[in-house]
Amino acid sequence: MGGTGRPMRGVALVIAATFLFAVADTLGKHLALLYAATLILAARYAINLAIVAAVMLPRHGAALWKTDRSGLVILRGLCLASASITMLLALRVLPVAETVAIIYIAPVLVMLASGPVLGERVSVLGWVGAGLGFAGVLLVARPGSGLDPMGVGLALGNAVLATGYYLLTRALARTETTMALMFHTALVGTIVFVAVALALPPPLLPGAMDAGLMVALGALATAGHLMFTAAYREAPAATLAPVNYMHIAFATVLGALVFRQVPDALGFVGMAGIAAAGLLSAWQAARQSRV
Repeated sequence: MGGTGRPMRGVALVIAATFLFAVADTLGKHLALLYAATLILAARYAINLAIVAAVMLPRHGAALWKTDRSGLVILRGLCLASASITMLLALRVLPVAETVAIIYIAPVLVMLASGPVLGERVSVLGWVGAGLGFAGVLLVARPGSGLDPMGVGLALGNAVLATGYYLLTRALARTETTMALMFHTALVGTIVFVAVALALPPPLLPGAMDAGLMVALGALATAGHLMFTAAYREAPAATLAPVNYMHIAFATVLGALVFRQVPDALGFVGMAGIAAAGLLSAWQAARQSRV
């Protein structure tokens, strides 16, 4: 259940979190053009793990790694690790704004999957929202848009993996603590990407400046997730869900400023359709929670 303490504080935290995520996406694209994705993600998750442990271990001790359904917790971590690499590889070939917009089809996929997976009913309005979201993706990634088809496929793959991650999060929230889920997500990602980076031929290693940017990438992503978690203690999910779409707006601005990449008119229409579909999904979820 979402918090109801200080709604405006919750909104401010989500705005700050989505800004940090957009900065991390932009920074990730810059680094992905220069270095192996596995190296970047090994650094990002290692920093993530170090920060989570430093912040939470003194307060929670052994409870930080205690889980009841460890297999599903690990599977959730693998979903996010896989989503991370598809996102980074997509950013390598796609503009930041379009990449972020496409992955925001995930809330619609979560709504559709909630029926067969969690036994939740999808309303007629939900199906309308799903159609709107998929139409938005088609407009963003339409033939003639100039987007790399492989990049579009990777971004859609990210949305599918993120859907699995969100569904597992909802299922595990009944038995696992938020701190344990955060810790194991960071731990699984670190193990996966450090192992893969070590198994592959030695990559091009970054200099001091780019190594610092990799550390910053991990810190930004972690800070964003911590703010996100704190936000849901302050305000209901239905209040915060629409604010998540500030991520697309921030990504559009940063992509234009850093890479001089601006969506065309139909791309903007598609992005608006994806956001509207997500808002409909959030509204339906809020209605169901009140039933």
